[in-house]
Amino acid sequence: MSTTSSTSVKLDTKTKQRVQRLAASRRRSSHWVLREAIEQYVEREEKREKFRKDALAAWNHYQATGQHVTASEADKWLAKLEAGKDAPPPTCHD
Repeated sequence: MSTTSSTSVKLDTKTKQRVQRLAASRRRSSHWVLREAIEQYVEREEKREKFRKDALAAWNHYQATGQHVTASEADKWLAKLEAGKDAPPPTCHD
């Protein structure tokens, strides 16, 4: 069961009017528009943070081991995937 709680957000007049116009055009409430915007923002930022952490972990792993794939190897693999072929990723090497 999901629980909800209230919070308040102070918006400048222009932003509040923009939200109200958008809500009216979507036949939704301003509350719905704000809640949807916040949910999408949080989801996007969580994905961005995961990407950042994964990139740092990959960089640290590379610095520790020297293992990598070249840009050419990665491009060839991605080209196969784009062509709809199921291809394993290239093997890392020193």
